Amino acid sequence: MALRLAALFSTVAICVSLSAPAVSARPPAADPTPGAGDVERSERQVRERAAEVGRTKAKLAQADGELDRLAVAAAAAVERYNGERLGLQRSQHAHRDAQARLAEANRRMEETRAALASFAAQLYRNNTGYDQISSALVGDGGPQGFMDRAAMVEMLVKRRTAMVRRVEASKTVADVFRRQAQKALDEQGAATRRAEEARRLAQEAVARQQASVQRIKVEKRHLERRLGSAQARTARLKRARVRALEKAEARKVRASIAGSGHPAEGQTTSAKRGAIAVRAALKWLATPYSWGGGTTAGPSYGVAQGAGIRGFDCSGLAMYAWDKAGVRLDHWTGTQWTSGPHVPIDALRPGDLVFFARDTSDPGTIHHVGIYVGDGQMVEAPYTGARVRISGIHRGDLIGATRPVG
Repeated sequence: MALRLAALFSTVAICVSLSAPAVSARPPAADPTPGAGDVERSERQVRERAAEVGRTKAKLAQADGELDRLAVAAAAAVERYNGERLGLQRSQHAHRDAQARLAEANRRMEETRAALASFAAQLYRNNTGYDQISSALVGDGGPQGFMDRAAMVEMLVKRRTAMVRRVEASKTVADVFRRQAQKALDEQGAATRRAEEARRLAQEAVARQQASVQRIKVEKRHLERRLGSAQARTARLKRARVRALEKAEARKVRASIAGSGHPAEGQTTSAKRGAIAVRAALKWLATPYSWGGGTTAGPSYGVAQGAGIRGFDCSGLAMYAWDKAGVRLDHWTGTQWTSGPHVPIDALRPGDLVFFARDTSDPGTIHHVGIYVGDGQMVEAPYTGARVRISGIHRGDLIGATRPVG
């Protein structure tokens, strides 16, 4: 009987346990159907969020515009510093040359003085330093000896006169070179002061730029959080698309220029150099922008704000690329603008340098340079915080183009 009861209870327990899932599997009660008020509130919320998204887009556009404006100001300051630094180097060369000429003039003057001293000693040795009547009566050789000595004296006096003139001329030349050396030294000091002033202004401009960039970044992060994860994902996709397009454009440019790896038959030497410059610049895509950075050997640490960044600024990239093509350029847009003939925008070919200015009627306001790669595109080192990239040349501040020559 006990065994039968145990079996019965076990069977009941099993039935209960098997029926439990069936009970839990029943669907929950359906939510109440939304009313007209719920729908209206939901639509109003959608409209409010849409309006907020529109306002944040406007703020982002304004922030990007301010960032671009500050980048132009910083680039102009960088190029002014590059120009003054080049002027300082030239002034130093002029000072050294003037000092060398002064040393040579002093050497020649000392040689002339030594010759004059030798002349005085020769006069003494030839007995020309006492009374002429006594010399004629009792001097060596009598009257005839006196006449011979007189002729010798006349010749020596002429030599003495010539030597004195040479001494005076040497003094004059030395004085001219001395003044030139002093002028070069003064110019060197002035150039040094201008370079330091340009450097200070550039550092202040970059400091203001960096402060504004940080403020804009904070604002952008705040706006991105309010826009939501969808907008953040869109931004990431856009950035990825830009990078992909840049890489594709770079491959396209390399393929169109390099071809099989050999220059096209009949291509001019200038065109070959331009193609070499483009290939050299494209090699450094995605390299950081560094204020004052770049040498003929490649990217380098810059100065001041770029001291801790290894990369290129705009004129540094142009100098590097054209050096690989055998054309030496200064690290300054000012002389790069005059490094060859200016070419019309509709006649550009790969390698030409395209320039941008605050005032497109005044080359003195040039602040940026890029290297043309074709199809309205250039490779450039744009501004602090960005990287070497491919971008369009057709901007409002495009002033013209130059084709460098060796």
